[in-house]
Amino acid sequence: MDKILEAMMLSRHPTSVKHVLVRRILEAAKEPLNSKQCIAMFELSTKFILLGDTQFKKDVGKEVLEAFAQNHTADFEDFFNVKFILKLLQDGYGTLSKRSIEILEYIQLGLKYIQDDVSADEVFHVLQIELLRIVCEKPRSKLCACISKILAEYPQCIPSGKFQVVFCQQLVRSIGQFQCGSQEEDEIVEFLDEVNKVSGLLHRIWRTQTAAIIPSLRELFTVISSTDESDGPSNALATVVQYVPLEIMDGVIQNLTNDDCIIDVEMMTALTNMIDWLSWPLAKNIDKWIIGLLKGLAAVKKFSILIEVTLSKIEQVFSRLFYPIVRAGALAVLKYMLLSFQHSPEAFHVLVPHIPKLMVSLSKEESNSGISCRQQLSELVHCMIFRFSGFPDLYEPVIEALKDFPIPNEEKIKQLLNQNAWTSQKNTLEPLYPRLTAKSDTGKTGLANLGNTCYMNSVIQALFMASDFRHAVMLLKESDSQSLMMKLQWLFAFLEHSQRPAISPSSFLKASSPPWFNQGAQQDCSEYLRYLLDRLHEEEKTRKGTSYGQRHSGIETRIEGQDPGKTLIERMFGGKMVTRILCHCCCNVSFREEAFTDLSLAFPPPNKVLQRCDHSTDPNITMKITGADNLASQVEQQHMTAKSPNKQTQTKPKEPSLRMVPSEIMGSHGKGKKEDPSSRVMQNYDSSPFSSMLRNDFAVASGEKVCDSASCRSVSDLINYFLSPEMLSGDNRYYCNRCTSLQEAEKVVELTGNPHYLILTLLRFSFDLVTMKRRKILDNVSVPLVLKLPIRIDSKDEHTIHGKNQQCELGNWKPFAEDTTYLSIIYDLCSVVVHSGISSESGHYYCYARECVDANSVIGPSEILDAEGRADEKWYLYNDTRVSFSSFESISNVTNYFPKDTAYVLFYRQRLTRQSCSDGEPVSANVGLYGEAGLNKELIEAISRDNIQYLQEEEKEARKRADCITPVTMPSWWRRFDDDENGGSSGSCGPAAGGGSDLGSFGRLIF
Repeated sequence: MDKILEAMMLSRHPTSVKHVLVRRILEAAKEPLNSKQCIAMFELSTKFILLGDTQFKKDVGKEVLEAFAQNHTADFEDFFNVKFILKLLQDGYGTLSKRSIEILEYIQLGLKYIQDDVSADEVFHVLQIELLRIVCEKPRSKLCACISKILAEYPQCIPSGKFQVVFCQQLVRSIGQFQCGSQEEDEIVEFLDEVNKVSGLLHRIWRTQTAAIIPSLRELFTVISSTDESDGPSNALATVVQYVPLEIMDGVIQNLTNDDCIIDVEMMTALTNMIDWLSWPLAKNIDKWIIGLLKGLAAVKKFSILIEVTLSKIEQVFSRLFYPIVRAGALAVLKYMLLSFQHSPEAFHVLVPHIPKLMVSLSKEESNSGISCRQQLSELVHCMIFRFSGFPDLYEPVIEALKDFPIPNEEKIKQLLNQNAWTSQKNTLEPLYPRLTAKSDTGKTGLANLGNTCYMNSVIQALFMASDFRHAVMLLKESDSQSLMMKLQWLFAFLEHSQRPAISPSSFLKASSPPWFNQGAQQDCSEYLRYLLDRLHEEEKTRKGTSYGQRHSGIETRIEGQDPGKTLIERMFGGKMVTRILCHCCCNVSFREEAFTDLSLAFPPPNKVLQRCDHSTDPNITMKITGADNLASQVEQQHMTAKSPNKQTQTKPKEPSLRMVPSEIMGSHGKGKKEDPSSRVMQNYDSSPFSSMLRNDFAVASGEKVCDSASCRSVSDLINYFLSPEMLSGDNRYYCNRCTSLQEAEKVVELTGNPHYLILTLLRFSFDLVTMKRRKILDNVSVPLVLKLPIRIDSKDEHTIHGKNQQCELGNWKPFAEDTTYLSIIYDLCSVVVHSGISSESGHYYCYARECVDANSVIGPSEILDAEGRADEKWYLYNDTRVSFSSFESISNVTNYFPKDTAYVLFYRQRLTRQSCSDGEPVSANVGLYGEAGLNKELIEAISRDNIQYLQEEEKEARKRADCITPVTMPSWWRRFDDDENGGSSGSCGPAAGGGSDLGSFGRLIF
């Protein structure tokens, strides 16, 4: 019968004829046959199954084998014995190798007809050993899936006892080798099915033998933490973890993170590979294991691993949000990564440029998954912007992309930020905070935040960008290296010449911090600035007449006629103002002159409006505004009776009153008239001591928008409010010494000495009597690029302004001369300190600044006021360690985009001209105020030594990173001022320390 079947199958007869013969043979199988005939049929059918060159032959062989095995069980058991199975598994069959899938499928088919007796037990035992042997050879996914099918159907073949643990461990290793070699969808689906069969086998074993779970996980960690294999383990291991009971997750992670035998590089490699598992479709609980391990590492303070892994993998995690099939797990991990990485904005800023693209992609999906992801992502991004405020240029496109989603309230944001942050261990994280890899493209050096010290950093960075002051400080000669001015000199020198991305101002913080400031608490930057300038002033004042007063001769050659008795702070920031009070009863005027280094500008009450003056207010004064169409408003006051002397005799004298001269702000979109705006004089020739008050509000400026609402103010509004008369009446009446009683009076402030640098502090913090708390005034204030400030001088000295010597002799100036003139001084904006937050006790400070110098120092009657050209000058955004390029447009729009980010302290620099007058101290026409700063030898050597050390540290770190992860040590770019090892601080600038991937092209999911 076997010969007939073989001859028919090899013949050329039609398939239909062959089918007829096969049916007859199948029917004959039911008849009694001798053992020899049965064995011959088993051998022939086996040959067809394993070596058949067509599917028809394989199918015929399978049908014949099953028919004869079912009807002749004893003969089949004699054929399908242990010896035969071993020969198949150890030697193969014919041309088939011993590891052919066809052989395993054939064995699975034969096991169906093995009776449950002693011979069957022998077969199962042999298969336990041989299948374990195959698995130890790390077979491919197809072969491993075939084994899993056999063991799923015949669990008797699963290795038992100690071999069962080994089998599970080797199965894990095999899964770690699985790779899908095709990108075809059908083959990928088949590969996924094969992997699921193998991991499903592990799941079945673990359910019956829970003791095998921990050894299997230990082997899994060994695989994913190995650094020997270049390609890394397969992401198919994700299917193994999904079957591990979550009940044991905490214990497993705790054991891992506390195991001293596991080195950091192994842990980092394991965590990196686990994050790759997020690419595996439909795997469950992967995000829970990743987050659990991240939390476990934070609990044992393995922050170096967390920082390295987060920065290297967060972009990849973010990219998975584009794929709905893996989005849920990726979003959970991304949220934890960002919410825990709160010590530095670096991780968040890696993603910021790519968020708009993702939001557009999600909006096109129109799926529940896409909508949910957009909502959660919007909430997450708002939390991070709240946490890392002060980057308006970077965040504007993101805010635009999220405009359709509501901003979560502050309580919810704080709740989310507090959930997973691992920055509570400040001292442990400090050496790693924040991590930078290179110096900013701007070439500028940042300042490390030492724990809520942004108030100091923003002030130091604003003072550093005040070029005249910086160079004057760096030219000072002083024997006492412990003085605060010398510490500031070292700080400025390192900021200018250090090759480090950022330096730590710890020694300067300790020396300059007010004694009432609590360490680590947020402080008011204006309070710190005022205290710092006062300290520097008083310190120099006490040293006058000693070596402190002897400065580099370059200063004297460039600034002529200065009072040698004045301190540097007075010369740079010192101004004067006079407060006058006019009693309405006796017309007596009392006055007080005082110096200032900054002007504190209060906000007018909502109902307080400075009305535009009508020309008829005073018949003796007319206003002429020229260039109105060009947004360059200029006021001229002409005495009408100078042309009509007869009219003057007919004018009745007016009652004495006080006068307010408005400040002006220059336009940016056009050219001013060709006249001398720097020294325009506004005169009053009334017979009364003071002319009638002139009210005028100028609402245009360089980059400044016209404010239509009371809530939108401009800096000029606040200055004019500061200079406007105040009525003292009711409970606030003035005690007049002449009347010896309380009287109604009028008080006015006038500026009588203009500082070189004008510092304006907007009084945004007020005390709320209802809540009994300090609150912040969040009104938007338009900041002008160019400002004109009225300075009151004696009119009899006016001729000296235009004289040959171009000097203002104001030594004999009388505060209340009848002939009064006002000199309009032009100031250019050079720095803006912004406060981000809603109270003075919290929030963040950052600073916009530019190098403000005189493009044309010779400014006379022919000068053209081109404020727009100055707006195009290069601006920088200083935010602690991060320094980036910015623009004046960003300053103008920062509060529009971020309502809690408001301008707080403004630095203006006087535009120096031949006609400039600085409190009686003329400045020559060729004023540069500074040249190349000639640093002292000790400071130069300290900077050079530190730069060399930094390069050596960078080289050493690069070599170390090539071998393993950076250990938990202080990064080379951030060293405290008191960390010097050889007489000078590394990265220090304080003498007290001693002396000196493109997300736009996402790859497809990789299995």
